[in-house]
Amino acid sequence: MMPDLGKYADTVLWSYAASIGLLALLIVFSIARGRKIRAEMEKVEQRMTRNG
Repeated sequence: MMPDLGKYADTVLWSYAASIGLLALLIVFSIARGRKIRAEMEKVEQRMTRNG
């Protein structure tokens, strides 16, 4: 299933691991930021409906 990478196996596998880790971090930060922005927008909407 896994191709023979020879002497480069460690480098390639660490590169894959780093890439997957960075993608996971980006996803987590994006979700967290989206939740924060959604909460801020809800606060603004509540202020607008009270004042307007």
